[in-house]
Amino acid sequence: MLKKITKTCLFFLLFAFSALLRAESVGYETISPAQPTHDPAKVEVIEFFWYGCPHCYDFEPLLNKWKENLPKNVEFIRQPAAFNETWTKHAKAYYTAEALGVVDKIHADFFEAVQKKGQDLETEEQLVPFFVAHGVKEADFREAYNSFPVDAKIRQAGAMAARYGITGVPAIIINGKYKTNGKIAGSHEKMIEVMNKLIEQESKK
Repeated sequence: MLKKITKTCLFFLLFAFSALLRAESVGYETISPAQPTHDPAKVEVIEFFWYGCPHCYDFEPLLNKWKENLPKNVEFIRQPAAFNETWTKHAKAYYTAEALGVVDKIHADFFEAVQKKGQDLETEEQLVPFFVAHGVKEADFREAYNSFPVDAKIRQAGAMAARYGITGVPAIIINGKYKTNGKIAGSHEKMIEVMNKLIEQESKK
């Protein structure tokens, strides 16, 4: 009986190891089951990130350069990960900026403030001066920050990571079918290569 259990365990370990090697060889993992996308007419690319993640900060310049030549049939979506309380606070800041229509104004500076300046940007009171410095009226910030739409997105954020099997960031989801990250692809630069390859593949369907 023990020998049978040992053989079964060994089989599953070998299967898991084989799957990992395959993922690393092609630079991505297949998501099963595939998840529905926002717009079936486009190839959806989702970036899971956290402002406190140095790897996300390093990946950002490459991602921004990639976005400069974004094909018209590709929809790019940022998705803040919310694995714990601190991550959730940063996610709320992002969703507040999104509600106010100022993501493009604050996104890079928020990364810089957290990563390079060591600023604490977690509570409502800490965030007020940051948003005001980026042209947002204090009253407008507080209204958006405490709004139902922002709270609803925060509640959904945790489920989003589980939906795609995300355990770390930065991570990229292509068209609800494929997942890549620095470990699977081998580097941030290769992540971009994998993204382009899968986008081209999905565009032909």
